[in-house]
Amino acid sequence: QVQLAESGGGLVQPGGSLRLSCAASGFILDAYSIGWFRQAPGQEREGVSCTTKNDGSIYYADSVKGRFTISRDNAKKTVYLQMNSLEHEDTGVYYCAAGEWCSATGYSMDNWGKGTLVTVSS
Repeated sequence: QVQLAESGGGLVQPGGSLRLSCAASGFILDAYSIGWFRQAPGQEREGVSCTTKNDGSIYYADSVKGRFTISRDNAKKTVYLQMNSLEHEDTGVYYCAAGEWCSATGYSMDNWGKGTLVTVSS
């Protein structure tokens, strides 16, 4: 059974930091491209960051470049999203997903977690 479970969300003040975790089970993490996505209230889901299975390429949305960092720990079967200098616009439900490929322009992700809520507010 392929399963992904996000954790680490919560309430944080602007300028603060959070680290999201995505724990994987039921498959070899190294064999999948892994991405982080988010959905703000009333908005469509958007890609935040992803790392590919083939060459480890990393992509970030322009809005988070320089502030967010994606990393993969295959031994722990966990993918992280370190989020620094958080802004109000970063608020939303964050999802991790695993699939065949991802890039700056698109993705194919078949397995999704249930999400973790990040709220940036003072």
